[in-house]
Amino acid sequence: MQERLSKIMAQRGLCSRREADRYIERGLVFVDGLRITELGTKISPYAKIELTKEGLARQETQVTILLNKPIGYVSGQPEPGYKPAVALISSSSRWQLDKSTRKFNLGQLKGLEPAGRLDIDSNGLLVLTQDGRIARKIIGEKSEVDKEYLVRVTGILSPDGLKLLNHGLSLDDKKLKPAQVSWLNEDQLKFILHEGKKRQIRRMCELVGLKVVGLKRIRIGKVMLGNLPPGQWRYLRDDEQF
Repeated sequence: MQERLSKIMAQRGLCSRREADRYIERGLVFVDGLRITELGTKISPYAKIELTKEGLARQETQVTILLNKPIGYVSGQPEPGYKPAVALISSSSRWQLDKSTRKFNLGQLKGLEPAGRLDIDSNGLLVLTQDGRIARKIIGEKSEVDKEYLVRVTGILSPDGLKLLNHGLSLDDKKLKPAQVSWLNEDQLKFILHEGKKRQIRRMCELVGLKVVGLKRIRIGKVMLGNLPPGQWRYLRDDEQF
């Protein structure tokens, strides 16, 4: 059964479906040796797909940015009275200790999208990328990338609360994947999650008698927030992978 070329390109990790459409429109995609320029073209799932040299070069110029998002900024679409996190990306807010040799330009803001959410009242590591391959790896349906959080709480944990936080809770009538949750000190927990439902940690804590008063993401996959200051950003290094 044939499927849309853009869908197959995304499934193979060549790019996102949106990027695939842009490549197709520009004539940068060959299928079994034939150039494809028509959006919606369907092909065999076993067909050979190649990008032209220009297409490959475009992929190389795509940037991925790591931002230490402060509280008060939304990770995605702007909300009334609040700014999106991408508004923090400028030459002046780039971390002075960024080791990347890339030069910043305003064109890098085009198509720069968050790979996953971080609530408006949470802070820490947020990934913004032009590269659909990276977005897919972090938030795709088959993603195995975990995320680590430091969570400050108040309240009294129910007797079996820690066990339930690790595995046994449901949100929106759907059982959550196993997590790794442990105490760091008397009022702070460490969460390692393998999924990212909306306000998941806060809602999990409420179910076991706790209230979150501070939430910071410090790691996504193998990439750490480290010493990146709040409100500043750096490029993902070539030697870093999620």
